[in-house]
Amino acid sequence: MTEFRTVKSSQIILKELMIPSYSNFGGKVHGGIILSLMDKIAYTAAASHSRNYCVTASVDSVNFVNSVEVGELVTLMASVNYVGRSSMEVGIKVYSEDFKLGVNKHTNTSYFTMVAIDEDTRQPVAVPGLILEEDIEVRRFIWGKFRKQFKAEYRHKFQALHQDLDIATETGNLTGENCQIALP
Repeated sequence: MTEFRTVKSSQIILKELMIPSYSNFGGKVHGGIILSLMDKIAYTAAASHSRNYCVTASVDSVNFVNSVEVGELVTLMASVNYVGRSSMEVGIKVYSEDFKLGVNKHTNTSYFTMVAIDEDTRQPVAVPGLILEEDIEVRRFIWGKFRKQFKAEYRHKFQALHQDLDIATETGNLTGENCQIALP
């Protein structure tokens, strides 16, 4: 019999104050700090669902729509949206809050693909299915299924393009691009 767990059982909230050592030369919080927090919460959600050690297999694009300031409180919310055989898509939303002014900003949303690993064999292991209890959970599962499908199609198309690329033709198509070709 296949095991199933609810989406709620994998939902995690992480809050962290952004301290001065997290800042870049521009005085904003380094994007890498936010990415590290996202990876931690993705692991926690995936490990909570699978009850196994998990590794990050891929990260969908991470677009920083608002900067994070030192002194703000960052809140990350994550849950497992979709599961395959051994992989899980973890959706993550990140907000920052200037609690002095009472201003909340959405900073980014991303999807991490995590894979459950057997600690002894280091091989992928099956994960429990998801019990979808709300409409939003059904929609997230469906979108996760499409993201997985589209990533596979993209990977195949890009591999084919790489094999069939006509460098002479594509070099001619660089007119108007911000480059200079200075081959001997």
